[in-house]
Amino acid sequence: MSHELSIYFHGVRGSIAAPGISTARVGGNTSCVEVIAGDTRIVLDAGTGLRALGDRLISSGPSATTILLSHLHWDHIQGLPFFTPIYVPGNWVEVVTGANGVMPLEQALRRQMSAPFFPVEFDDVKPQLRWREPRVSEAFNVGDVRVTMAKLNHPDPVYGYRLDYAGASIVYATDTEHFACVDPHLARLAHGADVLIYDAQYTPEEYPGKVGWGHSTWEAAVRLANAAGVRQLVLFHHDPRRSDEQVAALEARAATARPGTTAAREGSVMRVETRATRRTEASMPAVQVA
Repeated sequence: MSHELSIYFHGVRGSIAAPGISTARVGGNTSCVEVIAGDTRIVLDAGTGLRALGDRLISSGPSATTILLSHLHWDHIQGLPFFTPIYVPGNWVEVVTGANGVMPLEQALRRQMSAPFFPVEFDDVKPQLRWREPRVSEAFNVGDVRVTMAKLNHPDPVYGYRLDYAGASIVYATDTEHFACVDPHLARLAHGADVLIYDAQYTPEEYPGKVGWGHSTWEAAVRLANAAGVRQLVLFHHDPRRSDEQVAALEARAATARPGTTAAREGSVMRVETRATRRTEASMPAVQVA
């Protein structure tokens, strides 16, 4: 069994996919982050970046995937109907998220894959799908990964996730708006994490015109990472209008305030040190970015 912990970024944009020349280096797909923890695959959000991941998985035969959804806004679920494994018998796909306050998760998935919105009906892929809605206070296991949820600050219910595996931890907190102070619930979730992937859709200058929209800034990200004692901060959910150069400039501002901070880019990979890799690779940095 492998004890490696890796993060693959398949989609890093927020709100709507943004393909084009000006976004090609950062990437234009919406939220989709794959975490491989030993033999366990967890996907954080099912944005448009999920499609290419599905194509890759199906080429290797049947697979098991757990998808943790932050919430059900379009940019976080658009990839699911295009995720090839749900169409092929022998694959196992579980979709997990907290209550949305409107309808059960199964009903929401069914509505997404129904006429006149989509040509394939939910019942056609149902044999490959599972779903569940854990309570916020309920920690649960996915393989050897311990998952803890927290409710975030957004116009519709949104959930952040902490993944603990072999002495290492990753926190995914997107589509959340900061308070005047550091959100104590989120600081608790992120306490001592090796990696924090955090919504930084707006600049501090833009934010006053976006209050209440449910997104944050690199400044708030830095404050949270410092308060929680996070090792590596990753800025995520880039505004669809933000060019590659603008993302790089935002990243540089954040890295000046907190050295080592990076902006998520589609296709990038992070290797996170675990207890097992710490014993075998003593000179390896805690987090490697490729």
